[in-house]
Amino acid sequence: MTTSPATPSGSSGQRALVLAGGGAAGNAWEIGVIAGLHDAGLDVTRADLVIGTSAGSTVAVQVTAGTSPSDLYAAILAETPPARPPHGGPDHRPRPAVSGPGYLEWSNAIIASASDPADMRRRLGAAALERDASGGADARRWREVVASRLPGIDWPRQRVLVVAVDAESGEPVVFDRDSGVDLVDAVAASTSAMTPYEIDGRRFLNGGYRRSENADLAAGCGRVLVMSPFAGASRMPPAWGMDLATQVAELRAGGSAVETVFPDAGAGEVFDANALDPATRLPAARGGYAQGRALAGHLAGFWG
Repeated sequence: MTTSPATPSGSSGQRALVLAGGGAAGNAWEIGVIAGLHDAGLDVTRADLVIGTSAGSTVAVQVTAGTSPSDLYAAILAETPPARPPHGGPDHRPRPAVSGPGYLEWSNAIIASASDPADMRRRLGAAALERDASGGADARRWREVVASRLPGIDWPRQRVLVVAVDAESGEPVVFDRDSGVDLVDAVAASTSAMTPYEIDGRRFLNGGYRRSENADLAAGCGRVLVMSPFAGASRMPPAWGMDLATQVAELRAGGSAVETVFPDAGAGEVFDANALDPATRLPAARGGYAQGRALAGHLAGFWG
């Protein structure tokens, strides 16, 4: 197994699409935005470079595998929503078991104890390795879940980067079609949270710990479109420079034109509830689709 160095590369004539993490809601919102743009006449899936992190890595594969964005959006709309209580009575529906609060408490404590990004990644990796007592069972289950979400097992023809972090060294890594890493494994690694995911004896954690959206990996591209479900917010200290605003400033200083897309009021409230809750997917997708259609005219001149 080889991994690409986590350093930017590109050429000034290229267009890059950056898809950040954001749980179940973020995945659906990004697909909704891309489908809305597509149906309004702007196809951003033909980007020269697509960068996916965490839930965004799933989207990156989904939209570059040949399936129409409209069909991906329709598939979300066809998902079975939770049953509603009869006659407007009290809602006693069982809620999905999500790991959001526990995960946030766990990771926030580690972030607060760290001195810098490298120290944070090492601490997160060590803590994840220490709590992993499944003997690989969790990773095997997660691989099955990820595989069920992807349209295939082959890397797309387009250049797609999937970002993760080595849990043992704390070093960021970037997987692509030349890494010798199975596509499902790469996405499973990028989307892992509290449980490290093993590939060929090495274990990996969520790519968002490299640098939030990882938009800086698009440096050198002439035009960069960033979709950030959490509106560029970062849980890391501002001085670390891991937030999206810092990355955008760096890209622009390097000569890239950059546009960012954040959830608006039509979908944004689902992220305040629990972005990991599958029940948020439908409103997030619909809100994203409406946004995409509304933004198509504005972004058409930028994207070219």
